[in-house]
Amino acid sequence: MKGTDAPGDPDGARTDRRPAGGPRPTARQDAGLGAPGPTGYVRSLGARMRGGELGAVPVIVSLLVIWIVFQSLNHNFLSPGNLSNIGVDIAGPGLIAVGIVFVLLLGEMDLSVGAVSGLTAALFAVMNVNHGVPEWLAIVCALLAGAAIGTLQGFFFALVGVPAFVVTLAGLLAWNGLMLYVLGASGTIDLGDQGAVVALTDHYFHSAALAYGLAALGTGAYFAVSYRDNRVRRNIGVAARPVWEIAERTAGIAVPAFAAAWVLDDFRGVPLALLIFLAFVVGLDFVLRRTTYGRRIFAIGGDVEAARRSGINVDWTRVSAFAVSGTLAAVGGLFLASRVASVGQTSGSATLLIDAIAAAVIGGVSLFGGRGTTWSALLGILVIQSIASGMLLLGVQTSVQYMVTGGVLLGAVVLDSLSRRSQKVHGRA
Repeated sequence: MKGTDAPGDPDGARTDRRPAGGPRPTARQDAGLGAPGPTGYVRSLGARMRGGELGAVPVIVSLLVIWIVFQSLNHNFLSPGNLSNIGVDIAGPGLIAVGIVFVLLLGEMDLSVGAVSGLTAALFAVMNVNHGVPEWLAIVCALLAGAAIGTLQGFFFALVGVPAFVVTLAGLLAWNGLMLYVLGASGTIDLGDQGAVVALTDHYFHSAALAYGLAALGTGAYFAVSYRDNRVRRNIGVAARPVWEIAERTAGIAVPAFAAAWVLDDFRGVPLALLIFLAFVVGLDFVLRRTTYGRRIFAIGGDVEAARRSGINVDWTRVSAFAVSGTLAAVGGLFLASRVASVGQTSGSATLLIDAIAAAVIGGVSLFGGRGTTWSALLGILVIQSIASGMLLLGVQTSVQYMVTGGVLLGAVVLDSLSRRSQKVHGRA
């Protein structure tokens, strides 16, 4: 049933008015989505947040507060050089966090990702440096090892029935021990200053056209996809956002995108590490949001029995999610090895595991499953790395950094719990 067009609404968005006896408007219409102008948007946003749909608002506000505080304490925090370094530093743990997102969406946990990243980096270093295996082949073997480990752990969880917590805790111990065995007596292997892996975090594209072109491409792609989705929604009679709201959201993306382009171009250019990380975030976000496989992940995280009864192969989907987590742990391990140009006994430490899980949760992925995106990992690791960078500039002890990060993580989990409770009260969970 088509609703009545709002007078003066430029794109004909439906309002909550309806003919007598007609079907009730959707929740989005009740929230004021169809109301014209910024007032309607603010009303809609407020209604969704009161209903527990917080989205990325808390983490974005937290990130802005962190940046303002550290900049006020040290004027070098928001300098192009420091921001560029943050952009490179987030790639390794951020990629591991993206893999964790897939497992968390199922409502499960993977405690082995840190150890897997260290083991796969060690396998690469031993094969390439110690045994002269071509670098490309050593990289492929490292990635395949990560995928195999994830698949093995997924098999024990999904098909054997061992709790994921236990399987991956055992993996944390076993893979860390295997890493130490692979490294041998030396304990540390230097990668040198040449090669593709070292270039991952050492190469920059110093081109203003590339920096601003990527910002324009990302902004334009967001507008085009949003506008296309709106047309599809209207064609099937589902509530859609007005064009002015899409334009406002696009502007909200354009400002930080072009600001980042200016900052990066002012230093050494666009880091290769950041480009690869963003490519993974965008690509895997597409997988989760736009493919049948992604919808199955969310369905299982929302209600596993309902997903099973609807015909979803729950076991295979669970195994594949752990395989994705293991593969991205291997990719992240190579980036971390690239950053320090070596692999040692401290690679894949417990701190890395904590940062990866904390990044996903702080960014908005629910520990209860069924809610979150790969962008959550990006936002969360930005928060964590910003705290680490700010503390380093201020000369604060690492212990304080851990305490602050722990407080932020606890706050994120509390918000997640309160959000779920509010959604249940409003009948949205």
